[in-house]
Amino acid sequence: MTSTTEPEGTGEILKTDKLGRVQVPAERREAILDEFERSGMTGAAFAERYGINYQTFASWRQKRKKARVAASEEPARFLLVETTEGDPSPSSEALEVELSDGTRLHIRTCEEAALAAELLRALR
Repeated sequence: MTSTTEPEGTGEILKTDKLGRVQVPAERREAILDEFERSGMTGAAFAERYGINYQTFASWRQKRKKARVAASEEPARFLLVETTEGDPSPSSEALEVELSDGTRLHIRTCEEAALAAELLRALR
């Protein structure tokens, strides 16, 4: 069962669940988080000032951060490079990895492959 409540002076009706917790619409949460980012306040001080349970507020912030990270991640792209025997190019007998920013890695040995894998994990 849900009921409704009106925060003092806002004219805004918010739903509450059967435990009395206020259900904040996603758009309102985003607006609150935008305001927090502009405020320069600590999370605890902001939550207290605006009457938001700190654990709830911290959860909103964490979910937003995860969503932003997920949205910014580009999927890995691979380029198949074929060489012919006797090809004098630098990629001959090597694996060439090109990153999304144009950076290229030429990998010729198993040791270089291990280092490249470590580097790519660190860059993520």
